[in-house]
Amino acid sequence: MFVDQAKIKIKAGDGGDGAVSFHREKYVAAGGPDGGDGGRGGDVVFQVDDNFSTLIDFRYKRKYVAERGQNGAGRNCTGKSAPPLIVKVPRGTIVRDAATGRIMADMSTDEPKVIARGGQGGKGNVHFATSTRQIPRFAKPGYPGEAFEVTLELKLLADVGLVGYPNVGKSTLISVVSAAKPKIANYHFTTLTPVLGVVRVDEEKSFVMADIPGLIEGAGEGVGLGHEFLRHVERCRLIVHVVDVSGVEGRDPREDFEVINRELATFNEELAQRPQIVAANKSDMATEEQIETFRSYIEARGLPFFCISAATTQGTSDLIWKVSEVLDTLPPIKEYEAEPIPQEELDDMLGVGKKFEITVEDGVYYVEAPWIQPIMRTVDPDDYSSLQYFQRVLINCGIIAKLEEMGVQEGDTVNLEGFEFDFVY
Repeated sequence: MFVDQAKIKIKAGDGGDGAVSFHREKYVAAGGPDGGDGGRGGDVVFQVDDNFSTLIDFRYKRKYVAERGQNGAGRNCTGKSAPPLIVKVPRGTIVRDAATGRIMADMSTDEPKVIARGGQGGKGNVHFATSTRQIPRFAKPGYPGEAFEVTLELKLLADVGLVGYPNVGKSTLISVVSAAKPKIANYHFTTLTPVLGVVRVDEEKSFVMADIPGLIEGAGEGVGLGHEFLRHVERCRLIVHVVDVSGVEGRDPREDFEVINRELATFNEELAQRPQIVAANKSDMATEEQIETFRSYIEARGLPFFCISAATTQGTSDLIWKVSEVLDTLPPIKEYEAEPIPQEELDDMLGVGKKFEITVEDGVYYVEAPWIQPIMRTVDPDDYSSLQYFQRVLINCGIIAKLEEMGVQEGDTVNLEGFEFDFVY
């Protein structure tokens, strides 16, 4: 099964928590804090694997979560950082943020790409010792790793794309000029999936050709099969437009040519501007008048014209040499630039933006602030300095000011993510 689109969730590992620990050793008085830092969470890394040709594996596994960093320990021991989670994808996969459509990576090269970064480890209590606070009984939690829902879209890496109506001979052409073995039959939509073939021009020169399933009128808007695979033409440097010049199916080759070009433009305006070579196929079944009429029509538009018969290989060698010659003048296969995520969006996802919501029900002030939960894990309610630290967090993020603005009074109950306490000025 050829699958070229998928949607998955990825989550980088959270950082390990800093440790609350104190040095204890015989004959060493007042050893002081020695809690180590937490380890870094694992990244989610995408890597090209040429053993994969479709995205079918992502239909069955849709969630990828990297390991969490280890917590810090006593004796200033830093927790172990988690290894990266490697996600293997076929070459040519575009990774997009499902929420915004932003391109996160183009997996066209062998270079691995970090899509979600693991969280930094939290600081141990050794970092919070001061001359006035010599016994800090709190530490910082690890930072959360990045999490995204992403869409994967496979756009085949081919130099040349064969386009045209169904049953015009595209599959036959790629089978005779390359080692590809597509299904060939005398009915429409024989080709149900794109087929890649390597065309060897000489010993040190070759290019990749893609046979795209047949297009029909309306394909750019979702009619027929071809619209599912038009994305695979987007990377092609050159388009070979195959047309049935014989008209054996009752269509005018000139109309076929115009219809397919309109569909390319409807799908992506850039495709209409891509260099084209027109291959008039089934010439062995056409009259001289049909061939010359179509030749004049194409050459009047300034496009290279080749009269071929894929079934008998007539003219195919000249076509391939021309394709190779044109490719030498064109830029490399298109690669999509990753679009950076705005810092404010990253801060919001990681809780750095300190967003919260406060509602009042039956005299209780309910504060929703999911980002504060890891901080609360490290707070010791019985330790005064720990509570002071927690109070500063509430003041700095604006929760205290908002409560006062909403009219909270001393002694009122505040519920902060399930933790209830009486408000005190």
